[in-house]
Amino acid sequence: MNGLKGIHHVTAITSSAEKIYDFFTTVLSLRLVKKTVNQDDIQTYHLFFADDKGSAGTDMTFFDFPGIPKGSKGTNDISKTSFRVPNDAALTYWVKRFDKYNVSHKEITEQFGVKVLAFHDFDDQQYQLISDEHNTGVASGTPWHKGPVPDEFAITGLGPIFLRVKNFDSMKEILEKVLLFKEIAKENQVHQFEVGEGGNGAQVIVEHSDLLPDAQQGYGNVHHVAFRVENRAVLEEWIQRITQFGLPNSGYVDRFYFESLYARVSPGILFEFATDGPGFIDDEENYEILGETLALPPKFRDQRAEIEKLVRPIDTVRSTKLVEKEYLD
Repeated sequence: MNGLKGIHHVTAITSSAEKIYDFFTTVLSLRLVKKTVNQDDIQTYHLFFADDKGSAGTDMTFFDFPGIPKGSKGTNDISKTSFRVPNDAALTYWVKRFDKYNVSHKEITEQFGVKVLAFHDFDDQQYQLISDEHNTGVASGTPWHKGPVPDEFAITGLGPIFLRVKNFDSMKEILEKVLLFKEIAKENQVHQFEVGEGGNGAQVIVEHSDLLPDAQQGYGNVHHVAFRVENRAVLEEWIQRITQFGLPNSGYVDRFYFESLYARVSPGILFEFATDGPGFIDDEENYEILGETLALPPKFRDQRAEIEKLVRPIDTVRSTKLVEKEYLD
């Protein structure tokens, strides 16, 4: 069995495509590598923020469903997303940066022997930065070279994804028996799992919580997390495996930028399995102008006029602008 390679992407819901674009590019210094629409709901933006090249394992994406209510926190939920930074010193830079931009954050702490910095955005979406100081395992991505954060401090990819579940035994069984993760550590009611080469880019952290109410989907919450598979052939192996274990799933789905399988692994928790390619550099956008146009997969291109009426324009042109690196004293 060809195993999972680590985290592919995280998809969340925002109250404002414009505000999340500003937060991710101006504050977090992640590159918008694709501005497109939800392929299942074409009136909804789907924004992909990633490293300099749009590498698999580095992107967090957002839907802005019209009229959706604010999500509630609780159990049976993908509760927090991590981003990798090069070292412990980078976390000190980010404390200063968050203070400058009035981003709510906690102090630098340590979990499972690694330094982390928790913060949240305007929707109360939960994140943390995690230091790669002593990390081994899955390689991270490339800093956004034209972003405002100096490369030596910049976010390079996704780190551990946090789940909060009511039935820990069931989730542990799915992670280990179905998805081939291994539990490697435990702190109180929090369990650390990893897959493949391991390290920050291939970990899931599961908190057992049976006292909280179930989380409710909405803006400020994560929609799903995706894990990396090498190619279509390996994806087909996973389709067979997920089906054999009886998990409700989508079967094969072609998203053009990658190929996918979706599976409901627990109440409130949706996993996706996605191929590393083809990626975001395509016939519509080259490296220099990634994220600057409203990009559409081929099956939607004959509907461009209709789609452009449904989604309001957002100016995401950056190739003509010079952004100075912000060194903070």
